[in-house]
Amino acid sequence: MLASTGYLLTMFGACVITFVFNAGSRADKIEIANHKWHIAGANGTRNGIDIGVCYGLLGNDLPPATEVVSLFKSNGIQKMRLFNPNPDALQALRGSQIQVTVGVANEDLPALANSREAANSWFTTNVKPYLNDIEFSYIAVGNEALPGQFGPNIGPAMHNLKDVLLENNLHGIQVTTVISTVVLGTSYPPSASAFSEESASGMTYVLKFLSDYGAPIMVNVYPYFAYAAEPENVRLDYAQFTAEGAVVQDGSLSYSNLFDATVDAFIWSMEKVGFPNVDVAIGESGWPSAGNGRFTTPDLARTYNQNFMNHVIQSRGTPKRPNKYMDAHIFAMFNENLKPAGTEQNYGLFYPNKTPVYPIFS
Repeated sequence: MLASTGYLLTMFGACVITFVFNAGSRADKIEIANHKWHIAGANGTRNGIDIGVCYGLLGNDLPPATEVVSLFKSNGIQKMRLFNPNPDALQALRGSQIQVTVGVANEDLPALANSREAANSWFTTNVKPYLNDIEFSYIAVGNEALPGQFGPNIGPAMHNLKDVLLENNLHGIQVTTVISTVVLGTSYPPSASAFSEESASGMTYVLKFLSDYGAPIMVNVYPYFAYAAEPENVRLDYAQFTAEGAVVQDGSLSYSNLFDATVDAFIWSMEKVGFPNVDVAIGESGWPSAGNGRFTTPDLARTYNQNFMNHVIQSRGTPKRPNKYMDAHIFAMFNENLKPAGTEQNYGLFYPNKTPVYPIFS
């Protein structure tokens, strides 16, 4: 997660609440043909889980990349998101059959936006050498860069990288970007959502590109922030996928969890700028296990991430797009000790010694 401020609006009773948060430098339907969900044995051991995990590297005690890849494979994690094209990680991924999303750092966006040659150089260095051994699913051009100083560079950089991919006949690698809820000016109820004035033009540019090429927009969704900001108004079960019935009613659409409401807020916002058919993927979602008292316990983190994973794998979709599969990534693989102290150091599913912070894959 990048340092940014996000706003999430919701309503309970007659009260409209704006949540302000700092994201610090942070089987209903199973689509068997394309998305594998295998249960092996009576103990429910999972192999081939069709969800990704973000592999961050902001720690000085993390295991070698080769061991990280082995940990992904031993837990059946089929997808990995890299925030940057780390050479050691890419080398370790050779032959792993893990599907990879590789990120373009925000600070690299101006060069890639202004020069096809720079885009080609980035591709030649970070993708081309690994094409025979790594399955690249996405190139994520920037992380939460819109709005902001790098926002105007996202669209041109996406175009230049896509042109390079097409020149190399790599039609299967999709180019996208990752955004956060900060781009929403209004988000409650979901049907009333709209992009902020500051973000609307940039989002329209990006969505036109994604629509043209059939690629999804990646969105970072964190119900934790809303719950931690206003626990007296945001029900824990609504934040954690555990509510037994509707908590929010929006016309004919009923919402039992805040994740779906947030995703649908993006979908409604995209419709309002003329792009009703762009798919949504989840760049990251998670819940810290420590760092903020009673709001961040291992049990809360396990409950959220387990339910989030099940929600995605079972292709439940959202009330506005039911039974719709979404590519998704849990944030994050490890606790990272070089991040700011507090919750940012405690999103990991594993400690750096590779033991689980809490059980989720077995």
